Amino acid sequence: MNKIRTILGAAIITAVIGTAHAAGDLKPFILGNSAGSDMASAVSAVKDKLAAAGFEIAGEYSPYDTATIIVITNDELKSAAAKTDFGAFGAGTRVTITKGKDGSIQVAYTNPDYFGAVYRMKSNLSGVTSKLASALGNKGEYGPESGLSSEDLEDYQYKWLMPYFTDRLELAEYDSQDKAVQAIEANLKAGKGGTAEVYRIDVPEQKATVFGVAMKGTPEECAGDKYIMDSIDFKDTRSTGHLPYEIVVKDGVAYALPAEFRIAISFPDLAMVGSNSFAGIMCAPGAIQATLEAAAGGNS
Repeated sequence: MNKIRTILGAAIITAVIGTAHAAGDLKPFILGNSAGSDMASAVSAVKDKLAAAGFEIAGEYSPYDTATIIVITNDELKSAAAKTDFGAFGAGTRVTITKGKDGSIQVAYTNPDYFGAVYRMKSNLSGVTSKLASALGNKGEYGPESGLSSEDLEDYQYKWLMPYFTDRLELAEYDSQDKAVQAIEANLKAGKGGTAEVYRIDVPEQKATVFGVAMKGTPEECAGDKYIMDSIDFKDTRSTGHLPYEIVVKDGVAYALPAEFRIAISFPDLAMVGSNSFAGIMCAPGAIQATLEAAAGGNS
C-alpha cells in the first residue's frame, strides 16, 4: 500500500510532464443506437439482438440501479485470446445499458479494436466489431477527447512510474490449473472480500480462464465498483463498460491488472489531480488488490 501511494505521489508531482503517448484514433467505447427510457425493456431487447448476432452471453451485472453490463463472447474472441499470451483478458466484450442524466438509455460496448491492442491480441477482431455494429449500431467511439493509436495502446503507460500491461499482479498460486479455477469459483460464490462472479470464460487452447469480478465494496470500500464509478465516470456519455474487473487464471496462477493500469486504460484522459480525478480514489489500488487477493485465495 505504501509503495502504491509513493508511486501515485511521484506521478502527481510529474503530472506536468503529460502523457507519454501521442494522439491516435482509437477510443475505448462505442455508442450504439438509443433505446428509449425503459431500462428493463432495453436490456431485454439488447440481449435478444446479441443472441441473434451469434454471441454467447457469459454473464450479466448491475453495479447500480442505472446500469446493466452484459458480457459476451464468441468463437472469434476466444480464438484470438488463445493466440496471445494473457489474451484471456480480452476473451469477453462488455455491452452496457446505462440511464443517462437526461433519463435516456445509452447502449454502448467496449471497442474490440481498442482493447485488442491493449491486450496485444494478434487479431484486430474486425468480425466482432462488425457484428456488434450490425446488432446494436455504431454512432461513434467515445471516452477521451483524443484517441490513441494501436502502437500506443500496446505499450500503454498512464504516466511515468505507472505500470504497463506486463506488470501484472500475482494474486495466488495453486498446484494446478483445475485447483486454481475451482478455488476461485468457490471464493466468488462465497463472496470473499465482498466479491461475486459476473462471468467465467474458458480458453481451452491456452488452458486459461478469465473471471469477471463484481466488487461490492465491503470490507474494502475503496474497491467498490460504485465508489469508483461515482468518482470518475462523470461525463454525459457513461463509460460503464469499464466494469467488471478481471482475474485471469493461467498455469495455476491467478493474475489481475494493477488498478493504475486497469482504470487508466478505460479513462486515459482522467486528470491526476482535481475534481473527478485519480487523486480522489488514491485509496483504490491497494483496496482493489486486497479484494482480488481475497477472491483468489491469496490472503486467506
